[in-house]
This record gives sequence, C-alpha cells and structure tokens, in this order.
Amino acid sequence: MTERPSTDGRERRRGRALLVFLLLVAGATAPVGAYLKFGLEVDGRSVTIRWSVTPVRYYVNDRGVPGVTPSQLTDTFARAFATWQAVPTASIAYEFGGVTAARPFEDDGRSTLGFLAAPELERVLATTSLLIDEVTGEVLESDVFFNSAFQWSVAPGGEPGRFDLESIAVHEVGHLSGLGHSAIGETELVGSGRRVIAAESVMFPLAYPDGRVAGRVLRADDVAGISDLYPDGNFRAETGSLSGRVTRQGTGVFGAHVLAFHVATGAMVATFSLTADGEFAIAGLRPGPHVVRVEPLDDADLESFFEPDTPTDVDFRASFLDRLVVVPRGGDAGAVEIGVVPK
Repeated sequence: MTERPSTDGRERRRGRALLVFLLLVAGATAPVGAYLKFGLEVDGRSVTIRWSVTPVRYYVNDRGVPGVTPSQLTDTFARAFATWQAVPTASIAYEFGGVTAARPFEDDGRSTLGFLAAPELERVLATTSLLIDEVTGEVLESDVFFNSAFQWSVAPGGEPGRFDLESIAVHEVGHLSGLGHSAIGETELVGSGRRVIAAESVMFPLAYPDGRVAGRVLRADDVAGISDLYPDGNFRAETGSLSGRVTRQGTGVFGAHVLAFHVATGAMVATFSLTADGEFAIAGLRPGPHVVRVEPLDDADLESFFEPDTPTDVDFRASFLDRLVVVPRGGDAGAVEIGVVPK
C-alpha cells in the first residue's frame, strides 16, 4: 500500500501512504494512529498530516439505501462538512464537487463519500482512508464509506433501530480532515463488548447506540483539535496550552490519557503522553484555571488509538494534579509533573 520515496541523492520522489480509520460499533477493535493529530517522521523531523490547500473538494456517490435517498445523502454530508467549517477558530473549508457514480476507495484522485455493502465487517459502521504524501504530509485524497449492512436514518430526531447518518458523517469528516480519535468518553462492559454511556467528543471511537443524534454537535475537544490543525489568525493568540509529564515512581508513563477541565465553562480537552519520558502537551485551551486529571486508557480498546504492540501503560490509578493550573492567553502554563501509582 506504500511506495517509499527515493533517497538516491539525485532526486526525491513523493511516495504515497494510505491510512485507514474505522468507526466501530461497541465491542470491536481496529488499529489506527494516536490522537490528536497525525505526523510522519521525515529526515528526523515531524511532519503533520493535513490538507495544504482548501477548500477540500469532495464528491458524493449517487446510490442511496433504504431510509436514505441520494438527495438526502448529499444534504446530510453537506451539513456534516458545514459543522466543521463553522468552527470560528479554524480555517478549514470544504467544497461540494458534485454527485458521482464512482465509489469510495477508487484511486481516482477524488475524495468520495458513499455507501458500500460490507456485511463481513459486522461491527464497522464507516471507514475513512487518507492517501498522503510521505514527504510533505499533505493529504492527497480521502474517501469515506458507510456500511449499508446497517440500518440508517436522516430523521431530525433520530429513529430507534437505525444509526444516525449525520452523526456518523460528522465523525468521519473529522478523520477526513486529519483528526484521530479522542478518548473523552465513558463506556460500560456489555457481554463481550462495550456500550457508550457518555462522550464529550464526536471523535470518540465507539458510536452511540442506534437512534441517538448527539454526535451531530462538536464538543470542546473537537474544536481544539481542528483549530490546532488548521488555526485561524487569532487561535494561537486567544488560547493557551498545558504541558508536562506523567510519571510512576520517577519513570515516564506512555499512553496515559491527560484531561484538562476548564473550571468556569466545564470544557474538556485532552491528549496522551506520547514519549517514553511520559511527556504530553494540550493545546487550544481557554485561558483560566483548569483541573488536570490523568487516567489509564480503559474506556475503549487500545488499538483504537495506538498501533498494535505499542508499549502503552494502563496499570495505574486515575489521579488528579494536586493544584489548579492557570492557563495563560497566548502561552503555556509551564511544565507540570503528575505522579501516578500502580493499581
């Protein structure tokens, strides 16, 4: 799936890599990269994966399914794209290119969304692929398919027994834009899987039970993510950040989920400790005092956030930083260290 760029010293061809993201019914697992945004290592430097030119043009397949006509499909996707484009602190924009007979995942240079029948993927509601330039990190094409093996709805208030297409589309457009999964959610074990109880991000990797429409509305974590990836002129100046380390007996903890809770508004933004030293950084925070909590990643499968065999540590108790952290406008609150103890 990947063509490596030439490094023969005379020229460097642009290779292409394919990333795939799955939105899951509770109980399934799928390997994807780590939240919040994705990067490549090129010549010892990190390159962020993003669209370099906007508006991002997309096309919609001309086939509907029971409960969703082709025109409803187009209108629903337009609302999903508009939800992300309306974020006032982000500069991302999208443009409808038209209806097409082409199907998602055809390598045709077009970003296409539509239904495909995949009954063998019995827990996969939708899938997004990103075709990227391995040298620049630029997204070249992104396709999204929605699994027609499930029952879908576009009803304003949702329908029992059917998944809300707009909610799922908002999640997938987040992936199409370059965002990974968020872990701000709570689940409960049901049989061999999990059921979502609450989620404070539309980018949570497990979908609400059918009939729910809560995923149509972006939360603070989603807004911070898309704004960090595509900042407008004032985003950096009007928001702040928090950074530091998560440690256990002086040793860094990799993969800890670190959450900042804004005391005045209740907004929650989070990330992970992503180095062997347990380092983390949360951008896009509103100025003011925050409660900081660190917890193991135990409300979703690890493979929804990290590649298999990543040395993620979940063997510790959830903890709070013993003081409020005041995030400044346009700056960082200063490094903090949060110590955790084994379970």
